[in-house]
Amino acid sequence: MTLIDLTRPSSEAPTTALPVAIIGAGPIGLAAAAHLAERGIPFVVFESGADAVASVRAWGHTRLFSPRKHLVDPAAARLLAETGWTLPAPERAPTGAELVREYLEPLAGLDAIAPQIRTHTPVIGVSREGMDRTRTRGRAQAPFAVRIRTAEGAIEEVAARAVLDASGTYLSPNSLASNGLELLGLAEVAADVVPALPDVMGRDRPTFAGRRVTVVGAGHSAANTLLALAELARTDPETTVTWLIRNARATRVSSSPGDELADRARLGSRVEAALERGEVALVDGFEIVRAHRSDQGVELVGHRAGELVTHVTDVVVNATGFRPDLSILRELRLELDDIVEAPRRLAPLIDPNVHSCGTVEPHGYRELAHPEPGFFIVGMKSYGRAPTFLLATGYEQVRSVVAWIAGDADAAASVRLVLPATGVCSTDAGGCCT
Repeated sequence: MTLIDLTRPSSEAPTTALPVAIIGAGPIGLAAAAHLAERGIPFVVFESGADAVASVRAWGHTRLFSPRKHLVDPAAARLLAETGWTLPAPERAPTGAELVREYLEPLAGLDAIAPQIRTHTPVIGVSREGMDRTRTRGRAQAPFAVRIRTAEGAIEEVAARAVLDASGTYLSPNSLASNGLELLGLAEVAADVVPALPDVMGRDRPTFAGRRVTVVGAGHSAANTLLALAELARTDPETTVTWLIRNARATRVSSSPGDELADRARLGSRVEAALERGEVALVDGFEIVRAHRSDQGVELVGHRAGELVTHVTDVVVNATGFRPDLSILRELRLELDDIVEAPRRLAPLIDPNVHSCGTVEPHGYRELAHPEPGFFIVGMKSYGRAPTFLLATGYEQVRSVVAWIAGDADAAASVRLVLPATGVCSTDAGGCCT
């Protein structure tokens, strides 16, 4: 495939009267809306949830690692400032719920943005008007066809000049099976498998209290859940907590003295202390193969130390991380890295074997471009399966992409971002370093 001519201002296209379609009203989708609003470019935001930032609301009880000053998009801040809004406690890290209440809800409610958000409206496919991915002639000039399911259940198509997929990865978790395929026997035990970052001490407490709970996964979302479960077990001693990982050591949540995100560094230390006190039992080197239900409970069967063994529990928390759902993009021409499923130019910059959140180079429309002119994956989804995303990085992505859509080549090419020095990080809801 031939990549698009990135030096050609998008304003030359005949579709400029059409809106830009944004998929997802999360922090990055709303930031894109803010940049488009500032430039006077029409847009529409499609959100599958009942409200803007629905995914953040789902894990709102969880405290983020970054202070507030790193969590606000500059264009969004400028628009909000016109209403008298100010950022509270910029040096402190908020919970997801605080971020929603203090920043994201006011942003989504702005007069320049609110009327353009369509909730209860999932995007179920993206293509070009009148052509599938095999047709080339006139492709760059054809509007995008964004197929949606409306709140009333009707199927419609909306024409767009460009598409920004900011749908994230929170709704597409990795498999519990070590081979990446759907876990054998999942349907049999699905009622007792819980998504990452449950509200252990609040809404979801009845699911865990007095039961054997196993958290699967070696990242920061697993660590947050383990600490909450350890707290629950202190008030309800019948609750037992097991941490099941496939590697020999959970290096991604180990405390790092070079981490400038202090809350994340403390998280690793707190998990290590919980293990030492016996509040959490560690089962390492366990490669899950299948699951089934028995009179004993949920049985996870896997390889450990060369043998096929069984781990019995009552509840499983799937904290194995997330992956991009690419199914709606099948009719578009994408160029993705074979391993991490990120845009091919971006993949070397975010390789988790080399980079942490703070060592990812600033990047913009060039690194995010695909052979499909005018289509960009932004935010957490742009990182594919790489667990190193930072909200500030996503904000710079959309600033550059919107500048390219506006035909402002100089602004699009000038990418700058100063990030805190960080240790090794792992995928969380909305990104490990948010």
